[in-house]
Formats: sequence, C-alpha cells, structure tokens
Amino acid sequence: MTEHELLKIRDLAEHTVVQLKERLTRECRQEVAEEMVCQSNGKGGMIIIGINDKTGRINPLSFIELQETNQNLSAIAKDSVVPGIDIVTENVSVQGGAVVVATIHRGVNIPYRDSKGIVWVKNGGDKKRVTDNDQLAMMMADGGSFHPDMAAVPLTSIKDLDEELLKAYLLSRFSSTFNQLGIDGQTVKTWTADQVCLKALGNIKCEQLLSNLGLMTDDGSMTIAGLMLLGKYPQKWLPTFTVRCVSFVGNSLAGSLFRDKSDSSADGSIPHLYRYAMSFLQRNLKSVQQTSGFNTPGTLEIPEGALTEVVSNALVHRSYVKKVPVRIFIFDNRVEIHSPGLLPDGMDVETLRRGTSRPVNELLFNHAIHLLPFTGVGTGILRALDLEQDMMMVNDETTQEFIITFRRPETNQVANQETNQVANQETNQVANQETNQVANQETNQVANQEINQVVNQETNQETNQETNQVVNQETNQVTSVKRLTRKDLTGQQKDIINFCAIPRTAQEIMDHIGLTNQSVNRKQHLQSLIEAGFIEMTNPESPTARNQKYRKVR
Repeated sequence: MTEHELLKIRDLAEHTVVQLKERLTRECRQEVAEEMVCQSNGKGGMIIIGINDKTGRINPLSFIELQETNQNLSAIAKDSVVPGIDIVTENVSVQGGAVVVATIHRGVNIPYRDSKGIVWVKNGGDKKRVTDNDQLAMMMADGGSFHPDMAAVPLTSIKDLDEELLKAYLLSRFSSTFNQLGIDGQTVKTWTADQVCLKALGNIKCEQLLSNLGLMTDDGSMTIAGLMLLGKYPQKWLPTFTVRCVSFVGNSLAGSLFRDKSDSSADGSIPHLYRYAMSFLQRNLKSVQQTSGFNTPGTLEIPEGALTEVVSNALVHRSYVKKVPVRIFIFDNRVEIHSPGLLPDGMDVETLRRGTSRPVNELLFNHAIHLLPFTGVGTGILRALDLEQDMMMVNDETTQEFIITFRRPETNQVANQETNQVANQETNQVANQETNQVANQETNQVANQEINQVVNQETNQETNQETNQVVNQETNQVTSVKRLTRKDLTGQQKDIINFCAIPRTAQEIMDHIGLTNQSVNRKQHLQSLIEAGFIEMTNPESPTARNQKYRKVR
C-alpha cells in the first residue's frame, strides 16, 4: 500500500471495514480484539494503527513502536480471538515514520468470539453483541459449522410421515434395486413402508434406513429435511416453512387489491408446496397461442421450465434458519419469487450466471431430486436463464433474501388494465341497476298503497291467504335444500377443511381438533362438511373402509 492509497482510505473515515487507532495501548487491546472478531464474522476489513480516529491526523510510529505494534496485533489475533485467526500486517511509510495496517479476512470458523465468549458483528461503523439464537444459527450455517436441514425436530417420529409419499420416495430413490427384483410401482402401492424396506431393501427396518440416510436422528426424531420432504403436515412444528402467494391488481407491493391469494391450504411437504406454487402461477399467468391452429394448446407467458427450476430452488435452497415463508408475488408487469436467506458465502449473482453451484442445504438437496423435477447437478439457474434470458436475480442483503424477477409481456399489462376497466364498468352498471331498483321499489310501494286502499278488503284477504300458502310452500322447499355455505362456517370447521388439504384419516382430524375418534364426533364434525361439499372421502364407495381418508374439495 502506498502513502497515497493510505490517505484515500483515511479521508473516508471509519466505516464497516476500516477502523483507525492512534496507538495500540494496553487499554484498547480488548477493543481491538472485538474489532477483529467483528471483521472475522463479517466480510473482513482492516485496522490501521497510527491515525487518530476523531481527527484523521496521522501520528507516525517510531521504529520501536512499529515492532511492538506488529507483535501485539499478532498476539491479540492468536490469544484474544476464539478460535484464533491469522492476520496480515504491513508497515506503510509516511512523512516522519510509518503506520501499521492489519488486514483481517472473513473467517472460516464463524462465529468467532472474544476471550470473554462474546460474539461481535459490525453495525455500520460500530459493533454490536449477538445474543439472538437464530442469528447465531444463521452465522454458523453461513460459516459451514451448522447445517439446519440436519437439525432434529423434537417430538416428531416416523408416524408423522406421509406413508404414500415415503413409498414414492423409496421407489424413486432405489429404482434400480426394484427393477432388478422385478418389483413394479403397483406392487409397492399395496405394501406398507415397512414391507418395502424389509422385502426389497435388504431386510432393513424403515427407521434404520431413514437414519442411515440422515432423514431421522438416532433417537427417532425426524430431521428438518426428513419432515419437510416426507411429512404429513410439517407446519405443525415448522409453521413458517411454507409458501405464500399473492396475485396483485397493479404493480405495487403495497396494493390492497388482489386477484388471488393463498391460504393455509398451501401448507404441507415440499412436494406439496411445489405443486401448489406451480398451480398458483399457472392459473394466474396467461397462456399464449404460439401457432394459428385453433386447437393448439397455448404456452405459459413465462416459460414453465424456468418457473419449475426457480420454484424448486426457492424451496430447497432457502434458509431453514430464517423463520419466514417463501413468497411469490404476481404483478401486472412482473413475477417475483422471494427465497429467505442469501447466497452461500463466496457466491454472488455473477458466479451463478457462470454456472457455479453450491447447495445451501446439502442433505435436502441430495434427497429432493427424487421427489421434485430437477436434475440435482446444480445447473437449474443456467437452464432457467437459457429459457428466460430476461430473468433478474438480486442477492438482497437488506432483506436477507434471494429474489428472482420475471418480466411479464406488455400485452398482458394492457389486457389487465382493460380487464380492470371492464370490471369497474360492470361494477358501476350493477350499482346503477341497484339504485334504479331501489327507486322503482319506493315508487311502486306508494302506488300499491293507494291501490290497496281502493281494493275490496275481502278480496285482499282471499288473495293474501292464497299467496301465503304459495309462499310458505316455496319457503319450506328452499329451507329443506339449504346447505352449509362458506359464510356459515365456524373457525373450527375452516380449520378442519384447511387441515384436509392433504388427505387425513378420521383419527388424525380428531387428534387435530382435540376430540376422541367416536362416531358421534365424526358425525358432528365431518358429515356436515361432506354434505356441504367442503370435504370428501377418498374412498366414497366404502365409507367404513380401514384406510378411509378425508380431503379438501378443491
């Protein structure tokens, strides 16, 4: 570093990656150690000894001071930072002597602590303690010393897995073994998951196999990867690891009008979340006719292959430390897919464009390829870019999320504007009609009152009797066929409907609402929802079947 380069750094004063000290005294050794911890936990930086941090005045060090300062900086890095770090020091010549520049690189054993066990991070030009467990977990995940998808989920077991999904995973994961044994998918469907493992996979128990694969811990708890991939309802334990979708009217995130939005029926395993997100995108984006043929199927305005890759990446590579859902926003002019968490350390948007890949959740990534439509070789973003070159990517450090944006064709924006105009016109027409109806009703009431005064009273009585008979008959008929409607639903009924977004047994439903699985409870809480068409049996021909389940009617 030259004196000119040093002065340019000095003139910008202290900030996140630069700290100035006039001298390294005994009193400030702890403060220097804390700065080293901050920079090791962050993006690195430098500490310059020989410049006053308040005035920027250079106070050159003597030959002896240079020697002592270099030795003391090395001792602090070794003894007062845990674990110890390596630093690079440089003596930069200035008029009247020299200053010492110590360079600290981002560490590989994050999080670092001082000798008192305190974790420090930069907060602008200042520093702050880290006491939040979630932030510590994020730092450990970024540093590679903690893998969130491998963490155990307490109070879970193999009973919390969807057996059909588990069998589908095993059939895909060990397809070559099944082929060699001549076992097809139809045969596997008639077996339990335990039978699949015992008959086809080397006489091993299902729990032991899942433990060997890292999807279950030795004590029988499911890992986050296992529960999110194969669970019946992972959000019971991990409520924020889901997906939320909104299709807005207009182009503002602050807009209050929307065309469509998701609810708790989106909750479920990662395969379910993927299918739900793709279904939401398909029904809210337009299909474009590519040829003049009348019966030619249209293609989605944004290539479906690109959406498949991006949605899969958002679910598999999201941060499982940050407790927020994956978010999908559809605007008139764009589509945004927000995945919680930043790119892995050392990666940015440009490295992604060059084809560099580094899984955030290695365990989840290695197993999800058997249930999601991606290859698992780390080229998903490249394929998406090949299909949609106008795709934009942002690694947003402010919101701590990775955002991918697709622009929508301008023709759709015009169509949406016209649709809104038509909707407004129709609304106005309806409003005008209602106003006219009210006015006409008031006029007719006055006229009828005058006429009724003239009409013979006996005739009115006979007419009223006949009218009342007809009205009563019609009312009784209407009452007899009246069904439970959405607005009549109680909070508990809505909860049952949403819970059945994934097929559930009666026992699971009763457990969910805290009741015993008795016929009186089933009749009270399930039969009315079936008759109203909100849920249905998976095997309606045999209502008492042993494997009977109930699912939400979509």
